[in-house]
Amino acid sequence: MSYQVLARKWRPRSFDTLVGQEHVVKALTHALETGRLHHAYLFTGTRGVGKTTISRILAKSLNCETGVTATPCGVCTACTEIDAGRYVDYIEMDAASYRGVDEMVDLLERAAYAPSAGRYKVYMIDEVHQLSNHAFNAMLKTLEEPPAHILFILATTDPQKVPVTVLSRCLQFNLKQLPAPQIAGQLERILKAEEIKAEEGGLRLIAQAAHGSMRDAQSLLDQAIAYSGGEVSEKAVRAMLGSIDDSFLYAILDGLAAGDAKAMLAVADDMETRSIAFDGALQELASLLHQVALYQTAPEALSGSSRPAADVARIAVLAAAFGAEDVQLYYQIAIHGRQDMPLAPDEYAGFTMALLRMLAFRPVEPGVARNSSAPSARSAGAGAPPARAAAASAAPAATAAPAAARPKVQFDGDWPALAQKLNVGGMAQQLARQSELKRFDGNTMELTIASTVKHLAEKSYQEKLRAALLDHLGTPVRLSVTVVEAAATAEVKADTAQERAVKAINQDGFVRELLEQFDATIVETSINPEQKRSEA
Repeated sequence: MSYQVLARKWRPRSFDTLVGQEHVVKALTHALETGRLHHAYLFTGTRGVGKTTISRILAKSLNCETGVTATPCGVCTACTEIDAGRYVDYIEMDAASYRGVDEMVDLLERAAYAPSAGRYKVYMIDEVHQLSNHAFNAMLKTLEEPPAHILFILATTDPQKVPVTVLSRCLQFNLKQLPAPQIAGQLERILKAEEIKAEEGGLRLIAQAAHGSMRDAQSLLDQAIAYSGGEVSEKAVRAMLGSIDDSFLYAILDGLAAGDAKAMLAVADDMETRSIAFDGALQELASLLHQVALYQTAPEALSGSSRPAADVARIAVLAAAFGAEDVQLYYQIAIHGRQDMPLAPDEYAGFTMALLRMLAFRPVEPGVARNSSAPSARSAGAGAPPARAAAASAAPAATAAPAAARPKVQFDGDWPALAQKLNVGGMAQQLARQSELKRFDGNTMELTIASTVKHLAEKSYQEKLRAALLDHLGTPVRLSVTVVEAAATAEVKADTAQERAVKAINQDGFVRELLEQFDATIVETSINPEQKRSEA
């Protein structure tokens, strides 16, 4: 076979050609230039990020015939044989098949001898975490006091399983997953050199599917070239990867913004007829919502990305159609929908229930009733597509009485009693019952909640509680929830009880009559709310 796969053909052969991992390259380059080499290195990171590649470049740097250098020549006997995997003084081992204590003892005995051809013997042990405990114990002494001509390079995808006694004897480098734009750029350079045409969208999909692994990306690129007959198109890559077309995702979010359940379910039905994986669809929907949230918070971050300008423009429309809190809620529903998918009757049911959940929990503006056939006031606001804005303006104005027109329920400051009366359920009800009232001035209500139940302070639960307060009090209330330590909550509770007790004493008719007749004053510090409660 004359063809060489891209992952092997384009494996970096020098630090200059290595993509990413600049922090590792910089440290090793300085060590080689100053002669401050460690006797054992530990490279950690997921598959395909360059652990073996860096170890080979380091071995060439140590044994190049031009001398110890950070820029090996690449053409001498040592360099070419290390690249070919047949250099006698560079030994690569797989700990998965060479994990016993006997094998390790044998290796250490052979390591004591001087190099046969080069300056250093370099032992590269891949997936070192799979060595047995006895094997690790056997190598500890050599790792601590190795011969001057020995260099150990350990590599692992699971450093948590490496004993701390070994970690402490190694210089550790964590190799990072490569960002998708960097992978896509390298794939573009490879295809340009190979004289193969490619669409930017197809390379972006491959880079995303590689999940930070350059080797996986190059393998997928080989597969895409074969699948598409020599030209990498976005359509072919989507079909190969089983990726969902973006048009489905945008149609779902358009339906969500308009509150149109029928439109959303129609998209789901179309996806089912095309045998699109619903689990992957929820993943990509969450990814799109992440892009929308990014645009809402920092649009320049998305504008400077590798996404086409047309995609950014479509994301901008969605960012204007949804509130920031809405997007956060929909994102949570999408990722939790993926977790629930194995428990659903089938994937279609799990996917459509996630969509319907987004509609059911879609926030509405105060004073606007929820209506499954009409969009929310927020979704029809500034930036919404014309069709949705027109639908919103045509919605009946009398679906709910304005908040100001409803009679106001007076609040006497007894928050526990009010919390019991509020028409709210679920986690929002728990938020009301677990919190303490710190201050209420008629417009703003400040609540505190213990850090032990801080999960109740989520924005979505606060919104539901605020809506229930509006419904009960008949006037909009600005709600503020602060998480405090449990001791602080108890202190606030005591202060609130004391204030209520003092207020009750001051408003008592009999007490007021005594004050007037005897020109008396109340010593507020003498009032004990607990005593008052027990007597009552």
